[in-house]
Amino acid sequence: MSILVTGIGIALAGVDTPADLLGEPRPGSAPVDPRERLGRKGLRYKDRATQLSYCAVRDALEEARLLDDDGGVLGGDRTAVVASSNYGNLDTVCRTVETIAAETASAASPMDLPNASSNVLASSVAIRFGLTGPNLMLCNGETSGTDAVRWAMTLLAAGRADRVLVIGAEPDTAPARRLTGRDTAFDGAAALVLEHRGSAGVRGARAVAALGGHVRSGGLPECVEALAALGGRPPTAWQSPDGAPSPGGPAGVPDLGLAGRWPGASGALGVLQCAASAGYFAAGGAGPVYAVTGGGDAGAAAGLVLVAPREAA
Repeated sequence: MSILVTGIGIALAGVDTPADLLGEPRPGSAPVDPRERLGRKGLRYKDRATQLSYCAVRDALEEARLLDDDGGVLGGDRTAVVASSNYGNLDTVCRTVETIAAETASAASPMDLPNASSNVLASSVAIRFGLTGPNLMLCNGETSGTDAVRWAMTLLAAGRADRVLVIGAEPDTAPARRLTGRDTAFDGAAALVLEHRGSAGVRGARAVAALGGHVRSGGLPECVEALAALGGRPPTAWQSPDGAPSPGGPAGVPDLGLAGRWPGASGALGVLQCAASAGYFAAGGAGPVYAVTGGGDAGAAAGLVLVAPREAA
């Protein structure tokens, strides 16, 4: 049975809707200011990736009709969180290590130390929105965002949660720039609400896309072949890992070009691909769409099959 995407939130400069991800970035767009979107409450001492995630998550929950009149989340005890970020709290970690190296551990900020844990993004989102289902953080390279979606689908299939909030976020910080070698690092977040049709139907939530399956393999060609083996029609479009022409992609199928427009998205890319696919469907595009990450020098690749909600079985 297909898993539905019932809510999408995006915190990215110049992007208001999922369809905007498929257009050229707006020149001169100011970076997202979480204080303008959420107010100042609860943002102090939170790293950039977590603040961006708060923005995306709030919008995704609102679209999925999961926020009550007081801002609480309906069914938070049965809502899981799976987040992906490779550089999320790198600035906090570097700052803490540099302080300890230059002075002593006692000189480290007591507000920084809890945020030095790699799972701070996922746990902070769960605490802020009262989500007490399973909580998982992935930081495993270029496939991380796609893997986050895959684990969300697994949690739903196992009955561990009624819905899963999936987040992909990366910040533009000085440590992220140094590590990636970029003058400007990717700075944004995306969030998805995934659930079965029955769960969504209770609230009258409207699906914006559906997930038809996932695969993981040792390389890009093998990943594309495995996606085709899931059955159904050939893809009408795909999303490549790097936005560049690849001999390993599906032959004769147009690339939606997300990775080329938003380079360096890293752990956020797989989640952004799902959001962009929903924008493609909203504009009248038909599925299936293959979304693939990884497959470079590291070898491993991960892929998803997405279809328009009208095509979901």
